[in-house]
Amino acid sequence: MNFKIPSVDLYEQYLNIQGEIDSVIKDVIKSSSFIRGPYVDNFEKMFAQIMERKYCVSCANGTDSLYIAMRALDVGPGDEVIVPAHSWISTAETVTQAGANIVFCDVDKETFTIDPAALESKITTKTVGVIPVHLYGQPANMHKIMDIADRNKLWVIEDCAQAHLARCNGKLVGTFGIAASYSFYPGKNLGAMGDAGAITTNDEFLADKMAMFARHGGLKKGEHKIEGINSRLDGIQAAILSVKLPHLLNWTKLRQSHASRYAKMLSPIKKITVPKVAEEMEHVWHLYVVKHEKRDELAKYLNSRGIQTTINYPVALPFLRAYARFQHIPEEFPNAHFNQSRILSIPIYPELTYEKIDQVVEAIDSYCKLK
Repeated sequence: MNFKIPSVDLYEQYLNIQGEIDSVIKDVIKSSSFIRGPYVDNFEKMFAQIMERKYCVSCANGTDSLYIAMRALDVGPGDEVIVPAHSWISTAETVTQAGANIVFCDVDKETFTIDPAALESKITTKTVGVIPVHLYGQPANMHKIMDIADRNKLWVIEDCAQAHLARCNGKLVGTFGIAASYSFYPGKNLGAMGDAGAITTNDEFLADKMAMFARHGGLKKGEHKIEGINSRLDGIQAAILSVKLPHLLNWTKLRQSHASRYAKMLSPIKKITVPKVAEEMEHVWHLYVVKHEKRDELAKYLNSRGIQTTINYPVALPFLRAYARFQHIPEEFPNAHFNQSRILSIPIYPELTYEKIDQVVEAIDSYCKLK
């Protein structure tokens, strides 16, 4: 179905910077710098600087970035890693892949991020770390999380896949824990034209170990000090990301402006719950997620009006078939369970116009008046 108002318009973004993108792709092809090389090196330096970290280790995708970080931290059998109950499956599945056991933790009902109060109750003698997710672009409460982690001698990997440039009490997310994971999936706030990911850190030893693991266990070709995996950012994606990175701040401000307009116009509409921005947090609005008791009916109505919607995510992690082995029940994660049937993502992206925002709001208002 061709939507009049899509959830995200990647082609419109491309058209706005087409000359820059086409030129740099031609440069990569001309130099045959397809794997590693100057374009990858340049992006890693640029991204580390923007994210206020000393080191950036690029990799094939955001999922790999979590796995690589855990392997470099020597996570293994018998270890427990705490993750939020409401997230994309990458946050959890990589824990299993690293050899550890997943421990799910409920989230805050309004912000969707891991609940610090619930987090403390999940810690055991086997817990080695926690992966807070800055979901939808909203920072988790990193000051409370880091206090808990420090008192219990746990590492923290921040999942920043949806939160490039988000801030917690003025400090960039990704600068609190030992490492931060990023995704550059095309629809992300900073997106490639294919899969891509990265990890940032201030720990030189950890950075070298992560880079080594991602490159078959060696930083130089043929010198394999350990067994690793093949997870490399390719030159074309690195070049595209380097072109897009200087635009990220402006795109973020546009997202924030659109979110403010949504909030102002949607708040008076009964039955719709607009997203809450936690105190002292700077949300970057990867997604604009409303809640409604009849979410599926609302989505169907909006789609019929040419407005694309998505559900991120329709089943909380503990209740996925993939984790049936844990036999979790709704009472263990009441907030995640409550939200999963009510959340709906409506269009938000930098190129979205006020006219289209008004059309989305009008359609939601129309539905709510009918029901």
